[in-house]
Amino acid sequence: MNADILRQEILRLKKEKNAVILGHYYQRDEIQELSDYVGDSLALAQKAQDCDNDIIVFCGVHFMAETAKILNPSRKVLLPDMEASCSLAESCPAEDFAKFKAEHPDHMVISYVNCSAGIKALSDLICTSGNAEKLVRSLPEDQKIIFAPDKNLGGYINSVTGRNMLLWNGVCTVHDAMQAEAVVGLKKDYPDAPVIAHPECNAALLAVADFIGSTKAMLNYIKASAAKRFIVATETGILYEMKRENPDKEFITLRDNKSCACDDCAYMKLNTLEKLHACLRDEKPEILLDAETIEKARRPIVRMLEMSKQLGILK
Repeated sequence: MNADILRQEILRLKKEKNAVILGHYYQRDEIQELSDYVGDSLALAQKAQDCDNDIIVFCGVHFMAETAKILNPSRKVLLPDMEASCSLAESCPAEDFAKFKAEHPDHMVISYVNCSAGIKALSDLICTSGNAEKLVRSLPEDQKIIFAPDKNLGGYINSVTGRNMLLWNGVCTVHDAMQAEAVVGLKKDYPDAPVIAHPECNAALLAVADFIGSTKAMLNYIKASAAKRFIVATETGILYEMKRENPDKEFITLRDNKSCACDDCAYMKLNTLEKLHACLRDEKPEILLDAETIEKARRPIVRMLEMSKQLGILK
């Protein structure tokens, strides 16, 4: 089946089955192009709540589809490739984390949304890369905190808030592999280009960045900036949306420095048009979670949303 027919069939099946397609910023361009909504994981899961579709097809990775199921338990949630995992989520097995948590009973647990349903169920509060700093600042200074699973994001929040959160030793292998040396090399070649980086990157890289923020924050920064080109330190899938919103601007990635070809997530690229078509046709693979896990995992997400609303911050 050629690409044009494949797209037509996907759109036909989507309409026939009353499905909505959610595409993460890091997906392949052709997936983002066909998605009804493109965004970060939590925003997409929430967007699904505003829809009346019977089926949610989440083009992202496993934990993202789980989050959509947690917030939409009565809906059928599909993931085109069940092997689309996440190195960060995998770095924090629920059984091991439960033991770690038990060793620190006086600590509350804040978990980055990029974690499994099992970790969410063990958490007191969920955060995103966009709201983590303000949520942490809103807590009493003497509150002891475990931050999981990303030590880079947690370390960054510690550095800007002056907190001393206990960090689980997990990373996104894609962001963690990005090197400050590669950025410095690009900066020499493009001195007029601000460096924008995701806080999942390691501390050395963040130290040479001009702007640090979530995917959405980076997009907003680019739109507001007078600069005409940017050095981008995050997964390359974001370039689709950056170019769509800013056709007159240039984006340089770390792969432009020959010493680093580290900015693609293989898991994110597992979803293809062929798999999306089969997923809609067969209504599988389906995300299934038991009611207890859904309820336990939902509570810290709801707490985050309520706190965000009270603090007047974006999620």
